[in-house]
Amino acid sequence: MQISAMVAQFPIGWDVEANLAAITAALAQARPGDLVVLPEAAVSGYGPDLAERLGALDPARIDWAVERVGELARRYRVDVCCGSLLYERGGWWNAAVFLGAGGERWVYRKINLARIEQGVLRAGATLPLLTVRRGEADVAIGVQLCREIRYPEQWQQLARSGAQVFVYPTNAAHRDAPAGVWRSHLISRAAENQRYLLAANLADPDQHCPTMAISPHGEVLGELAPGETGVLPVTLDLAQVSDGNLDQQRRDVVDLRYTG
Repeated sequence: MQISAMVAQFPIGWDVEANLAAITAALAQARPGDLVVLPEAAVSGYGPDLAERLGALDPARIDWAVERVGELARRYRVDVCCGSLLYERGGWWNAAVFLGAGGERWVYRKINLARIEQGVLRAGATLPLLTVRRGEADVAIGVQLCREIRYPEQWQQLARSGAQVFVYPTNAAHRDAPAGVWRSHLISRAAENQRYLLAANLADPDQHCPTMAISPHGEVLGELAPGETGVLPVTLDLAQVSDGNLDQQRRDVVDLRYTG
């Protein structure tokens, strides 16, 4: 089974309307039936000044913008995984919101917060699977956000739960980050679990985590240059997804227990 996907990269700031305009331009380039991956906090904005900016964010405005993205998903007949800060249950969360071509909505709340998020945002507590319909079959998707690239056990749990594709919105641009580390992490998460991985970062010259698509063999299928605004279309052949590595694990020696 093959599915089409598109990963988008564009600048992100604290101006919700400007972010929405960038999202609109990206989605206009999608093909009907695409699974579209947008960066972390693509709607709300994000930055190192998170703690100072959070009080000025308008939850209603963000909710309105998320709804507009949902309208675009229906108009272009695409499924969109879009990052945003969300205000729910009396607190702020860093979330990935799925907005389906048929009006579906699903939310993943980041469980492993970045240092600037700790004590500021609330952390999720589960690793749910997202399921999207393609023809007569369901495609299972595992979602992780930014810093969670550092925690391979979370990705393995998603793979063991049945994820065939990893979706990874991130917002990572730091001048002092070692070059190539997060790129290597992305390839490892795909290859060790034998899953496709679609990563979307913001466009920034100091980007240290690339926007890219990776095969279950660890092959880079495409990559956008740091700072470049653009989209990356790709076709995923799910027949390449395998449990071969997972099945050979010595779980009698080392085992993980999921408590979500």
